[in-house]
Amino acid sequence: MTRAASHIGMALAVATALTTGFSSAFAQDLKLMDTKDVDPAMLKDMYGTWEIQGAGGRKRCRVVLKSESTIGGSQIDVGKDCAKTFPIMGDIAAWRLYENWTIGFADATRKLRIRFSTPDERYVAEPETDGIKTIVKK
Repeated sequence: MTRAASHIGMALAVATALTTGFSSAFAQDLKLMDTKDVDPAMLKDMYGTWEIQGAGGRKRCRVVLKSESTIGGSQIDVGKDCAKTFPIMGDIAAWRLYENWTIGFADATRKLRIRFSTPDERYVAEPETDGIKTIVKK
């Protein structure tokens, strides 16, 4: 697999959302990625600016996924207008990386609120939450 294909598979993104209505059993099936054995270059590609988009890309907001730890995962900077565009983003306090390069956004109580997974070469929302359809690496 080329580096570009690998990057697309894990870094180009389309969002998957996991909301409070989902069963806790579903959330428990997710396992955090053990990053000790991950190529540092691939892991580094996860950090930085991403754009959350609604269907058709008309609604969008930016987030920055950071490598620094915080309660509930790693630090995330959520754009100041994100909560206006996608209300759930006002609750997001951390992000996590799960096996299979799944990205999870958690609230201040450490509850998984949005999940972004890659069934193909992009991330997709399953299900969409507050109109969130995709997340794309910028």
